[in-house]
Amino acid sequence: MLSDKFKNQIHLHFLVFIAGFTAILGELISLDATPLVWYRMVIAGLLMFIFIKIKRINLKVSIKALVQFSLAGIIIALHWITFFASIKASNISIALAMFSTGAFFASLIEPILYKRKIIKYELFFGLIVTLGIFLIMQTELKFLLGILLGISSALFSTLFAVLNGKFVAKHNASTISFYEFISGVVFITICLFFSSDGFNRDFFNLSLSDLGFIFILASICTAYAFIASVHVMKYLTPYTLVLTYNLEPIYGILLALLLFPESETMSTSFYLGALLIVSTVVLNAIFKQKSNKIKS
Repeated sequence: MLSDKFKNQIHLHFLVFIAGFTAILGELISLDATPLVWYRMVIAGLLMFIFIKIKRINLKVSIKALVQFSLAGIIIALHWITFFASIKASNISIALAMFSTGAFFASLIEPILYKRKIIKYELFFGLIVTLGIFLIMQTELKFLLGILLGISSALFSTLFAVLNGKFVAKHNASTISFYEFISGVVFITICLFFSSDGFNRDFFNLSLSDLGFIFILASICTAYAFIASVHVMKYLTPYTLVLTYNLEPIYGILLALLLFPESETMSTSFYLGALLIVSTVVLNAIFKQKSNKIKS
């Protein structure tokens, strides 16, 4: 019989596969990035609310916490919008390669928010990440907008992860997510309301395929993936989680190559640059684990 740890390791890889599949859905859904994220957060928020009611989780929080969750909700909305916009402006491979630069941003943001010293090897890894981006831009300059959007997405994602790390220590993870989804919906709704092509007839005129893919994105890739990741954390170390989730770009790029070979086949420089970026992210996680062992 398989041990709980081994079963949860398999489950974790499935969750990482789902994370990589999110980019595939972004390509398959015909909607622009902003309405796509609005639908994702509305449906995921409703599903999360049902889960909270079934589990009888207390939603009561302080005004200060609510404001903090709302800020984080806006940031995650901006992360998803820029991520899907990067896919639309370039392709899945570019968006995922740029998303991997988040580890570099974390090395700069964490010392500020957690008031710790900047670690030298993180700055060195940051230089390697920069070299990887340079190699990609050398031959993929036609995707410049997608590259810039992908880097912006990584920045928002890192800022969100660092903030959420502080919230989870004091509040229930499901409660945090619910308020983040709701605030993200409110933020996007306000933006759409004041835009010229916001809420019109076309906005709510979804094809059956788009509706199906959005539901998969909101339910399996968002609500389920979040709840399941919290469950997995009970059995696996944070190091295992971080290191495994760094495989997301690899899974996503391989999936993209299999499903969209014509648009996703890139130059040799791109794959070399992407390899440098992803390898740096994995090495950073390994160095962090060794450093934590020495301290303990």
